[in-house]
Amino acid sequence: MSLKKKIGKIHLWLGLSSGLVVFIVAITGCIYAFQAEIKELTYPFMTVEAQDKPVLPPSQISSIAQEAFPEGHLHAVLYPTAEKSVQAIFFSYGEGNDHYRIAYVNPYTGEVLKLNDEYADFFRIVLDGHFYLWLPPEIGQPVVATFTLIFLVMIISGIILWWPKKKQRKKEKFQIRWDARWRRKNYDLHQVMGFYVMVFALVFALTGLVWGFTWFRDGVYAASTGGNEFKEYYTPASDSTQVSQDSIPVLDRVWFKMRELYPTNEWIEVHPPEFEHAAIAANANPDASTYWKMDYRYFDQYTLEELPVDHIWNRFTEASFGDKLLRMNYDIHVGSIGGLPGKVLAFCLSAIIASLPVTGFLIWWGRKKKARSKKAKRLEKELVSAG
Repeated sequence: MSLKKKIGKIHLWLGLSSGLVVFIVAITGCIYAFQAEIKELTYPFMTVEAQDKPVLPPSQISSIAQEAFPEGHLHAVLYPTAEKSVQAIFFSYGEGNDHYRIAYVNPYTGEVLKLNDEYADFFRIVLDGHFYLWLPPEIGQPVVATFTLIFLVMIISGIILWWPKKKQRKKEKFQIRWDARWRRKNYDLHQVMGFYVMVFALVFALTGLVWGFTWFRDGVYAASTGGNEFKEYYTPASDSTQVSQDSIPVLDRVWFKMRELYPTNEWIEVHPPEFEHAAIAANANPDASTYWKMDYRYFDQYTLEELPVDHIWNRFTEASFGDKLLRMNYDIHVGSIGGLPGKVLAFCLSAIIASLPVTGFLIWWGRKKKARSKKAKRLEKELVSAG
């Protein structure tokens, strides 16, 4: 058996074993591509009428939201642009009180417009399918990661199988013969469309593997930083020996400071302390359609002194190339790094990738059916000749 035939066998059996997972991951990615835009159009509680008066500070927003969801753990208060509602984000995991809810609050009146259960939200369900196949995360995450690695091998083997022979006309490898028989059209759809999405499929797979395996993420970070070790996220501690005499709540003081520092940014988010002496974490995003350019800052909750961190979630100007590369990972994966055209491209590419397991299965089924037909005819001839 030639090397190419062996690679063909590997491609076939990996495809048959991973086809359903690849289809689910690709089709959910396709649906999720425009989730932000669809939400803004279909969720009226996300927008408010902008008013010419001050908005309520985070201490008041959090107090109002906590009344609406008293058992919730407040994770952050996010202020988008003036015509959007403020989001009080409640999140807790692994503490016997798992929840993820967002209270959408009118920042001018304090009215709670909606307490949305994010776990029950349609797009969250889609995302759970994309990340976990709707299995428990501790099971689904390694399964998806493993099949993503298999998909990467399939892309490489597919390139080898597509590569034209010396005597073969290369033009045939780039065109779908729409006037051919159904089987030939299906074969061309798999082969030609697979080639056209090859580079983007590699990008999807590699960015997915950054989340899938810590060893892969650490390797990417080390390669892009000259061997530096990846540091997990942490919140620095405040100086507990200092006592603040300020009557203004510290969360509000940090928010006022961030508004002064970032007057034109499209969102500012502040986080209450996660533990007794934790710093106040705050971030500012100049472009709400992406995440990678955000400034992450940490302030002593007693002195408001800025505290340094040595992980990738720091000030954008202090981030190294490797830091920015990992911070870009989500935006690259969903196409938002290229704006709306990038999302459209990601949507179309995900749809094509979702079709590849289907066309690949039909190729295998057609060949198997043809082989059975030939075997039946051969047996029939043998019986006739024997009779």
